[in-house]
Amino acid sequence: MGFGLIDITAKRAGLTPHRTAFEDGLSGRRVTYAELEDRSARCAGVFALLGVTRRDRVAILCRNRIEFFEAIFACAKLGAILVPLNWRAPAAELAPLLDDCTPRVLVFGAEDTEIAGALKHPGLRTLALDVDYQARLDAASPAQTDARWSGEAIWTLLYTSGTTGQPKAVIQTYQMAAVNAFHATQAFGLRAGDRTLNFLPLFHTAGIQLLTMPVLIAGGTVTVLPNFDAGRTLEIAARLDAFFAVPAVYQQLALHPRFEETDLSRVRAWGCGGAPLPDVLVERFAAKGAAVCNGYGMTETGPTAFIAAPEDALAHIGSVGKPQMLLEARIVDLQGREVGAGETGEIWMRGPGLTPGYWNKPEETANAFTADGWLRSGDLARCDSEGRYQVVGRIKEMYISGGENVYPAEVENVLARHPGVLEAAIIGVPDAQWGEVGHAFVLVRPETPAPELSELERHCRANLAAYKVPRAFVLVAEFPRTASGKVRKHLLHDQALLHCKQ
Repeated sequence: MGFGLIDITAKRAGLTPHRTAFEDGLSGRRVTYAELEDRSARCAGVFALLGVTRRDRVAILCRNRIEFFEAIFACAKLGAILVPLNWRAPAAELAPLLDDCTPRVLVFGAEDTEIAGALKHPGLRTLALDVDYQARLDAASPAQTDARWSGEAIWTLLYTSGTTGQPKAVIQTYQMAAVNAFHATQAFGLRAGDRTLNFLPLFHTAGIQLLTMPVLIAGGTVTVLPNFDAGRTLEIAARLDAFFAVPAVYQQLALHPRFEETDLSRVRAWGCGGAPLPDVLVERFAAKGAAVCNGYGMTETGPTAFIAAPEDALAHIGSVGKPQMLLEARIVDLQGREVGAGETGEIWMRGPGLTPGYWNKPEETANAFTADGWLRSGDLARCDSEGRYQVVGRIKEMYISGGENVYPAEVENVLARHPGVLEAAIIGVPDAQWGEVGHAFVLVRPETPAPELSELERHCRANLAAYKVPRAFVLVAEFPRTASGKVRKHLLHDQALLHCKQ
């Protein structure tokens, strides 16, 4: 049964019934742990009346709200599986996911009524959070459930396509949640009564697990915003203890007019994941006393795998730290042999916090793991002599120019240090002379004049070896992104090829 979990809301209601579990960041409404347990048990009763039983899927399409967590705990009580759907996607993209996971119930919020109405599936029943949910909750009896949640049982399915490929559902188990809570508690020093903020999309692993679920398990309070708002986030930050976000969020906070005047001293722990945080942003926050620790993980790792120590945030800038307590990690070459300190290779990981695989995709599951259980991450990294890891990019993003490996993350980091550059994305494109060369897409800082392209090239030549300097630079107004803020580089690739032909 692995690590497993004891019914979280029931246990917390017994330990700290009157402590606030959730706070609505807009209305100020509060839900205690006792109320969360009652509402989650009643929600389980509602699902049961809709025909949901063990291992049935419940799809949910909504913005960040407390009711999402009532639904996820209700599914746990029934042994059902919650499937969060991407509310940014049109019905045409969501329909194949429903064909894949075949949910019995679709729960949705008012903002997504139109898309929910367009999603048809045989036998699918619906539950509108802003129409009849509360009335059904009031009328329902709390479900009688098993208090122990088996470690290997599936809790959620999270559809992810990363930056390339078709969506696939990564299985998330109770054991993964338990291991992640342990890792996050150690890495961020979480303790009873801590406060954190929930605003990252709930169809993404970070929205659920960083740091909401670990804080709830620890008996803290989670303030929920329907989505990210830089101004409101800065206001709330003044009373938080732990904060986790992706680079795009840190970027928007730093650009906000009230950033410099906001006191961030209360926040004890800062974390960043999803993509490397540019060095210049690490330094910007450090100047305000906020040591933002780069981390690394995947939906497949639960997600917490690496988090840099606060004392290393500046001393070893760019590092994602060391593997967490219950995780083994290694860096290997193309033949699966471990490389030496300072050498680049693929990160492999193994441990009890990893996914058992992908829903309905046995071949992809088999391809993701070695015979002895190592997860092939597809990410490139190097490790220093003291065991600190630095992620340098995806294997598919690396390109070879003149026989030399070029890692886009390094070039992007250099470009981000130019005073006129907000963010950069580098693509490798074919070249008759060098095999491949870099193509740079550059997002300009809104408060500064757009730099000349020749100036960007000079900046790169002053800070990079010649073979790493992009052949072309293109200014863009925005980047296509995933839910976690990563640039969807495969969508930029066609633009780069078209630009090369002009």
